Amino acid sequence: MHKKEYKLNIAGREIVAIFSDLADQAHGSVMLKCEDTVVLATAVMGKDGKNNPGFFNLTVEYLEKFYASGQILGSQFTRREGKPSDKAILASRVIDRTIRPLFSHHIKNAVQVIVTVIAVGKSDPTILGVNAASLAIATSDIPWRGPVGCVHIGKPKGTEDVGVDLYIAPDGDNKYDLDLTVCGRDAHVTMIEAMASEVSETELGNALDLAMKHITEIESFQKKIVSEIGKEKKFFSEPVVPQEIVDMFHNQIEDKMEASLFNKDSKRTIHELEDTWIKILDEKYGSADENKDVVSIAKDYFSDKVDQELHDGAINKNKRADGRGMDEVRPLFCEAGGVSSVLHGTGIFYRGETHVLSVLTLGGPDDAFVQDGMEVKGEKRFMHHYNFPPYSAGETGRLGGINRREMGHGFLAEKALTPVIPNKIDFPYTIRVVSESMASNGSTSQASICASSIALMDGGVPISSPVAGIAMGLMLSAEDSTKYKILTDIQGPEDHYGDMDFKVAGTKNGITAIQLDIKLDGVPVKILKESLTQSRAAHKTILEEINRTIEKPRSDISPNAPKILVTKIKPDQIGMVIGGGGKTVNKIREDTGAEITIEDDGTVFLTGKNGAAEKARDIVEAMTHEYVVGEAFTAKVIKIIEVGAIVSFNNGGGEGLVHISEIAPFRVSRVTDVLKEDMEVPVKVVGVDKERGRISLSIKEADRNFIKNPYPPVEPKKE
Repeated sequence: MHKKEYKLNIAGREIVAIFSDLADQAHGSVMLKCEDTVVLATAVMGKDGKNNPGFFNLTVEYLEKFYASGQILGSQFTRREGKPSDKAILASRVIDRTIRPLFSHHIKNAVQVIVTVIAVGKSDPTILGVNAASLAIATSDIPWRGPVGCVHIGKPKGTEDVGVDLYIAPDGDNKYDLDLTVCGRDAHVTMIEAMASEVSETELGNALDLAMKHITEIESFQKKIVSEIGKEKKFFSEPVVPQEIVDMFHNQIEDKMEASLFNKDSKRTIHELEDTWIKILDEKYGSADENKDVVSIAKDYFSDKVDQELHDGAINKNKRADGRGMDEVRPLFCEAGGVSSVLHGTGIFYRGETHVLSVLTLGGPDDAFVQDGMEVKGEKRFMHHYNFPPYSAGETGRLGGINRREMGHGFLAEKALTPVIPNKIDFPYTIRVVSESMASNGSTSQASICASSIALMDGGVPISSPVAGIAMGLMLSAEDSTKYKILTDIQGPEDHYGDMDFKVAGTKNGITAIQLDIKLDGVPVKILKESLTQSRAAHKTILEEINRTIEKPRSDISPNAPKILVTKIKPDQIGMVIGGGGKTVNKIREDTGAEITIEDDGTVFLTGKNGAAEKARDIVEAMTHEYVVGEAFTAKVIKIIEVGAIVSFNNGGGEGLVHISEIAPFRVSRVTDVLKEDMEVPVKVVGVDKERGRISLSIKEADRNFIKNPYPPVEPKKE
């Protein structure tokens, strides 16, 4: 085995890049190791560009192997890895969004990057995976404008320390006030994922500066490796546009472009102009295979011309596709509730032609999502899910399953809302919000954040503040990087042809989540800082509209939602409530219809409808009540014995003995003379034997007149 190692020390941790012939059929491969976490990244390019789907054919896979965590996971009936976990899908998206902009998209050959998690130690394999993917491509013969570096910036909760904890493995908990992953190259940012507890734009900007400092170290490390062992890159010449295509476009399309690209309905009219161009090409070239390449070049030429016109309009003419100002948000509409009383909460949000319906469902603690993955374990009590059906884009398509885009958009909204969700003690419900994209023309993910804020407040979830989301765009001059325009609330054409999709979510107090996708080789931090500042005005506009619709969370949850009550027992009483094999707690569930969840610290959550939670609470509290002398109850006689009566009291939670001498203020000859089974009697606690678990009760101490003397008075003897 041939092996060569390179080492880098960063943030107090040693990263080892191992190059060997282990995967020598791949065009590029590397094993990256840090603190016993090991990932293998491979990169392969297809042999030719035949059967190209019409776009740059890049696929990125992040593979989790259960052996990596030393576990045999899966169900009883399958022990093989199945479909990718949510974590794996999101990791794939992070890698894809980082490396994709650095490929030349005129290349028709398929490219596949696979990151396999070999072992999970203390380090986060996702961060390692991005850097490993960069090294695998950069040292291969695949043309690419990398390498890139990736770091994690964290601000632990309860501290003011913002620093690089580059490879801290996730544990499923939200342990950061700032949780920021940044990728970049040449002092420019290529990808961002972040969740924050309402941090300021300034603080986030400073964190980006810190990230770029460490990214430069990683980038330099990779460049040194490439200079020593990197392969010579393949060359793919850019296609030359035939003069015939240029003339056809000039004569039949060019004079229609301005009217089609700049109007209130530009998304539709641009598509119509493209359809006209395709029709012209069909009439000229037909569908013959020998004309396939020239038609593909002509379609790309159309996109390039639209791209140039939209950039020129924004940068040089201060003009947007739909005529808005650069910082102008499209018309807004909000509605809270009103869909159906069956639903626990709903929110409808319009921003221009983007329309989203979000629906809230509340459940008990047992409804929490159990995470049992290779890296992340635990329970999630807040979930946001996002759906993008074909009709929302005016298209037909296949339904079923969830794609990476839906997963990523849903998780972004979940990150944006998590910082305002109440803690479990204050609001012990499991919370699920589903956002349905009903109509799309720009950033349904950010509209989902707004609609979900409304749904949460409509459902009575006491969030600390509503969250607004907005997508910021960029038009950057290809000739002069100092000339650019930042666009607020990008719509379809600006998203498709623009250079940046910078999603920013926040409350009135600060930012809660950001996500950056770009089409450039990178965006300067300076532009991102300006975009963050510009986004605040948009957030204010949206939050004002939300507050006009619903000012604060409703005081009560929906009557159709289950009620959750909380009580506390001592930890040493948990076994008594559960009973052998769960017999006791299951009987309470059967008798009341309530769900019962018991935490290790003795916190008991009781969930049910129509009084079920109250009944279960009364039983649990009665079972665990610690009695003291002097307490009084109403009891029921359940058994009569020679020396007294056994009674049940405190809603069945307690049993005790009323000795025959404690029944009445007079002498009772036989218990059956004054008491019968099922008879209700007042009792008072007169003795507690904790060691034996016995309680002594008295009827006469509770009410001296309750038992009537059944015995006839005795006549005095005559002398």
